[in-house]
Amino acid sequence: MAKILINDGIHPTGEKMLRDAGHDVVTTTIAQDDLIQELPAYDAICVRSATKVREDLINQCPNLKAICRGGVGLDNIDVQYAKSKGIAVINTPAASSRSVAELTFTHLLSIARSLYLSNRAMPSKGHTEFKKLKKSYSKGFELYGRTLGVIGLGRIGLETAQLGMSIGMEVMAVDPYVDHAELVIGGPRVNVKHTIRTIPMEEMLPQADAITLHLPFLGQPVLSAAEFDKMKDGAILLNCSRGGTVDEDALLDALNNGKVAAAGVDVFLNEPTPRRDLLEHPHVSLTPHTGASTIEAQEKIGIELAQKLIKHLAAS
Repeated sequence: MAKILINDGIHPTGEKMLRDAGHDVVTTTIAQDDLIQELPAYDAICVRSATKVREDLINQCPNLKAICRGGVGLDNIDVQYAKSKGIAVINTPAASSRSVAELTFTHLLSIARSLYLSNRAMPSKGHTEFKKLKKSYSKGFELYGRTLGVIGLGRIGLETAQLGMSIGMEVMAVDPYVDHAELVIGGPRVNVKHTIRTIPMEEMLPQADAITLHLPFLGQPVLSAAEFDKMKDGAILLNCSRGGTVDEDALLDALNNGKVAAAGVDVFLNEPTPRRDLLEHPHVSLTPHTGASTIEAQEKIGIELAQKLIKHLAAS
């Protein structure tokens, strides 16, 4: 039996699976500053994005067998150092893919039909300026036939590409580590298999009507001023990946000069205190890092995490 700390929460299904496997599961959150005293008593810790498991904490936990991250990114864990100490690092890359992809399209559709703008204006002006607002927001556009640039062709990128193709968009994918990938267009009952091949970033940028990122933060932005300059005028940017993957100064400049018509942003560089000028920009559709926050994704994350951790503890 292992003692497991669930420090950032887990779906009840995952918690039950761990308890049914005979493990001692503690779900009381321990503050970051107190973990260095408390975590040595545990065999495994499960976190989301709030708790950080860095080298100094790992050094104080000789009994630690596994560090689990409920989600895709591992930015808050010193992965290589943990592995060098013989500690398994487990995440759930498949569980939230569809939810993140759907949020990406929520932003894109909201921008295409000015929902993010009309929802701000209607409560205060709808009863007195209805016709004026109708005229202002009657210049929407369809996504059918437009080009979607997908940066990062992992699980979430593939799901996003699938959604784009399903509604008739042309998809251009960029991923230096992937030559091609297989995806399924359609739903569980009717679907068509399709092979998508990647192209260079320089080829995609000037052609895409909308560009979406689905990759981890690797220490520097993927899209900076040079990349924005190469984009089609009036492009839409979508970021539901990680804060820092887009240079926020360059994005604001592009929004202000019209190079980017609008942006859908779910992730920010300085979470949980993102910069106000980005939050208050009139052409940014906003969500507070909720890409994986669906009922379905949370249950799938809990199940996948529990399955992997149970298997690892049984073998260790």
